[in-house]
Amino acid sequence: MTADETLRVLAHPLRGRLVRQLRVGGPATATDLARALGTNSGATSYHLRRLEAAGLVADTGGGTGRRRVWRAIDPERQWYRRDIVGDDDSESALGFLARDYAAHFGEQYDRWLGVAADWPVPWQDACAPRDAMVLVTTEQLAAMTAEVAEVIERHRRIGQGNPTARRVAVYVFTYPLDLDRPPLT
Repeated sequence: MTADETLRVLAHPLRGRLVRQLRVGGPATATDLARALGTNSGATSYHLRRLEAAGLVADTGGGTGRRRVWRAIDPERQWYRRDIVGDDDSESALGFLARDYAAHFGEQYDRWLGVAADWPVPWQDACAPRDAMVLVTTEQLAAMTAEVAEVIERHRRIGQGNPTARRVAVYVFTYPLDLDRPPLT
């Protein structure tokens, strides 16, 4: 399946939620996923098979009989508009995924804010929201984003084996502030 076909398969509300749930919660059956996401196992099974055909999830082989245990394939995946320019369906799918991703971040961070006061202050401080404004060209922004990705990759499993370590999500959003001034190039 091509990258643009895979993108279009993922651009479905339930499929995106299934992949996220498998990434966060680890391997699960269609029934477990349906329960966690408030849907039915028939629809979940159908969409898992579509995600499998697209190479986004796989059967772990750990199930018995018809009870398949699924896992997410990649810890992350990115699509770039440059790869799909002119393909209206793929461009629409990418737009859907970007908005879905932003909404998911908002929901998850709101969940954290609802329980943050129950966590130790150092965790609250480390998870405090941050923003910054930089003045860059597209090439400089791409280089900065690559550097951030390298830092995240270096720290991906740094806490492994430490009982005080907890999994955290790292979201990186960059967007222009001067929306009324389109770029020259």
